[in-house]
Amino acid sequence: MKDITLPARGAYVDLTELIGLRFAAAQLQLTRRNRALSALTGPNKASFRGRGIDFEEVRSYQPGDDIRTIDWRVTARTGTAHTKLFREERERPVLIVVDQRSNLFFGSRHCCKSVLAAQLASLLAWSALGNGDRVGGLVFNEQLHHEIRPRRNRRTVLALLSQIDSCNRQLPLPAGDGDSDDDDRLAAVLGNLRRIVRPGSNVYLISDFLGADTPAAREQLFRLAQHTEITALSCTDPMEAELPPPGRYAVTDGYRRSELNTANPKLRERYRLDRSRHRETLARELQRLGIPLLQASTEEPPFLLLQRYFGERRR
Repeated sequence: MKDITLPARGAYVDLTELIGLRFAAAQLQLTRRNRALSALTGPNKASFRGRGIDFEEVRSYQPGDDIRTIDWRVTARTGTAHTKLFREERERPVLIVVDQRSNLFFGSRHCCKSVLAAQLASLLAWSALGNGDRVGGLVFNEQLHHEIRPRRNRRTVLALLSQIDSCNRQLPLPAGDGDSDDDDRLAAVLGNLRRIVRPGSNVYLISDFLGADTPAAREQLFRLAQHTEITALSCTDPMEAELPPPGRYAVTDGYRRSELNTANPKLRERYRLDRSRHRETLARELQRLGIPLLQASTEEPPFLLLQRYFGERRR
């Protein structure tokens, strides 16, 4: 059995390993958004994410009732104040959106970002199913996307993991094989997500968020955040934050081979500042929408990251 306290490993996912993560996922509670996660949303909240509650009945107003729930029609008809009662929804569908584009087929030490994304998705899916939620998802790359409608059964989670495995095995895709530019692809996927997602759903976006800074992507995120509860998980690798020590490095995208020269200190500093600004801009934009952003690194075990925010409380 895999040691869940270690980082993910490998260039490609192992479907058997993804299935085996269901045992570790039993230690997570997605319904338990602790203070650390709540703090990531910042002071601003999206205006509406769906009530998350169903109307139950009307009764006479009692001292202490929220005046915003007063039923003014019944009050006017009867001459006495009445208030609406609601009950919490019994379920909130969970949709897991998994990015498997070629830009995630990158890793400097332990694993590719695409493998990290797959393991995070598996842990979230098994945890949601164990909580009795309906689980579905959307897996995408440059060429296409696969939708898995939310259902409350093991077969649906296995279908989601199989789609992730299938897309992952196709990496890297040849340049130019996509049906849209990289800058537009994320916006297009988010638009498709809006079409299938139910208001009030819990949505987990797992990506490196390439293209999230385009106006189209920002608009789609804004609209999604109005009616759903979104958690963003950004998959990163340490080498993306800072170039390696001065030297010459052979690099490849799976099709072409080139040389990276990092000897120029000005180039190294310019790269570091550019990547830092990119991370800050993404975090600021998501915080403005009330979307918590979890930074997942290929250096860190995916289970420990989720345990930090969704782990069961110790007694």
